[in-house]
Amino acid sequence: MPVVNVHEAKTQLSRLLAQVEAGEEVVIARRGQPVARLVPCRPRGKRRFGAMKGKIKITDAFFDPLPEEELKLWEGG
Repeated sequence: MPVVNVHEAKTQLSRLLAQVEAGEEVVIARRGQPVARLVPCRPRGKRRFGAMKGKIKITDAFFDPLPEEELKLWEGG
């Protein structure tokens, strides 16, 4: 896995992207310290309505009011 500095990444971005497209990971470093990884994007699968049916259950308690202490936390208090 090649490590390149920020300046090289800026000037050689197209070449680095070609490496990533070929399946290689590239690490970008600042002053010798790794800060980011360039990795290939994975295509997302198509979302399907109802995909979670039967896998989760929402009970009536979901609609109950929150306790005051928790409500304050949600409101930033």
